[in-house]
Amino acid sequence: MSDDKQLPRISRREAILRVSAMLGGTALVGQTALLAACSKEADRPAPSAEATYSNTLFTATDVAYLDEIADTILPETDTPGAKAAGVGPFIALMVLDCYYPADQEIVRKGLVTLNEECMNETGKAFMAATPAERLALLTRIDDEAQHYTWNRKDGDPAHYFRLLKELTLTGYFTSEIGYTQAMRYAETPGRYDPCAPYAEGETAWADHA
Repeated sequence: MSDDKQLPRISRREAILRVSAMLGGTALVGQTALLAACSKEADRPAPSAEATYSNTLFTATDVAYLDEIADTILPETDTPGAKAAGVGPFIALMVLDCYYPADQEIVRKGLVTLNEECMNETGKAFMAATPAERLALLTRIDDEAQHYTWNRKDGDPAHYFRLLKELTLTGYFTSEIGYTQAMRYAETPGRYDPCAPYAEGETAWADHA
């Protein structure tokens, strides 16, 4: 590919800030902590490959599991899926760096619960289930998570799948793949047009700061 056709690159921090603004600033659980952590990104040394997959909460096996969950939520279509965008490592890092211990425990226990649900439903662990079995399982759990969230009272903990799904969406749509392939990204958007024509099936425009 020639240089003049290469897609522009943006940082993860810039993408998160833009998606946050696009979603209204308060749409995601734990978002304030997430943005605060990203503001320190420039001060951190670049992690080694081992550090990316090893921390006090998640093992390499856990990260691979998170990748498969994320890829079931956002699979490959005409654009790469969540796994290709590195969403599993993103989730592990964000939960470690940005979530309170209580929410970290919700995610960790949720991964165990999800695997147990898969065993009960299919007779297989999630990692051994077929894509169709995984999708059916997560569709059911997503419905349960929505019902729980709608009826959630003040002080009730978040549903683990709500956290996983939000982190998946945030990780994907702030990745280079999500921002430049799943959405349309232009470094210089031109004039603001609040009523731009949109045809069914077209990808949304990526937000701009």
